[in-house]
Amino acid sequence: MSRRAYRGVALAALIFLVVQVGALALVPTFFEQGYQTVEDPSDPTNSLLYIGAIIAMTAFMLAAFKYDLDQLIRLVIVFTSGLLAWYVFAALVPSALVAVGLSAAVALALLVYPEWYVIDAAGVLMGAGAAALFGISFGLLPAIVLLSVLAVYDAISVYKTKHMLDLAEGVMDLRIPVVLVIPTTLSYSLLDDDFARDANEVGDGENATDGGEPAGTVDADTETETTNDANDDADESDPADRDAFFIGLGDAVMPTVMVASGAFFSEAPSLGFGALPALNLPALLAMVGTFAGFSGLMWAVMKGRAHAGLPLLNGGAIGGYLVGSVVAGVPLVSALGLAPYL
Repeated sequence: MSRRAYRGVALAALIFLVVQVGALALVPTFFEQGYQTVEDPSDPTNSLLYIGAIIAMTAFMLAAFKYDLDQLIRLVIVFTSGLLAWYVFAALVPSALVAVGLSAAVALALLVYPEWYVIDAAGVLMGAGAAALFGISFGLLPAIVLLSVLAVYDAISVYKTKHMLDLAEGVMDLRIPVVLVIPTTLSYSLLDDDFARDANEVGDGENATDGGEPAGTVDADTETETTNDANDDADESDPADRDAFFIGLGDAVMPTVMVASGAFFSEAPSLGFGALPALNLPALLAMVGTFAGFSGLMWAVMKGRAHAGLPLLNGGAIGGYLVGSVVAGVPLVSALGLAPYL
């Protein structure tokens, strides 16, 4: 792997870490401010409802792309970005007016100047805020169910039905924080990247990701894509030498839900880390497990094919959480959230 590829992987790892640390920092404040979104966080049917909402949203976006309603999707995502940014800023700054102004600035920046660092900054805010919200709203069993089902769904949608690749192709040109943009060179500009032209040069979405001469890998929700500079030959370049790759925001958010849920609901005691009072051993090892899965995903991405991220990332987070629970002395039944049912 080239030096520029290592820089890109390091930046992606840093973004994942900031999302996870940010979510852990927000968990106590979000709970104190009454942001818990469900009445009974231990109810596993909450996960099923959320999974249904994800499938419905995916269908809506695919239909919108089919009928040329791309800008509607862009406006919905930008509004959602501003809303989640408001949750974060409202928890961090004492003035509601300042929080509204900052969140509006995030949405405006996405509309008028969606360069890669604007996208990534908004994605970090969205990711940390969403993971903290879900973390305090999904108990241990619902969180494990959610991550497990989404990992299976992700694998099916990438490797079997491939509709996630169609979704990725649709969102790339919108330049919205559904994907995290990971440049491998300082000269890269998302605003100058012509995704439509790149797609025409490479071929259709299926060949671009699964053919013998791939353009890279894509991740709108949970895959990852690399892209060439406009002057590079898409068929001959090494994926590790390309100017950027893309990781779905969901890849950062979903394993972090397990981290946040473990920190909030686990019986394990806090590690006493002052800046992160919610951090305990199960949450810490869930983070370690996430990065173990992340390492495997990045290795696969640099091979130049589309890969489902959640099987590795969610699997690592759940496995790390369970190991941390056992080491912390939490009974496995309690760690799985099954105690109320036994």
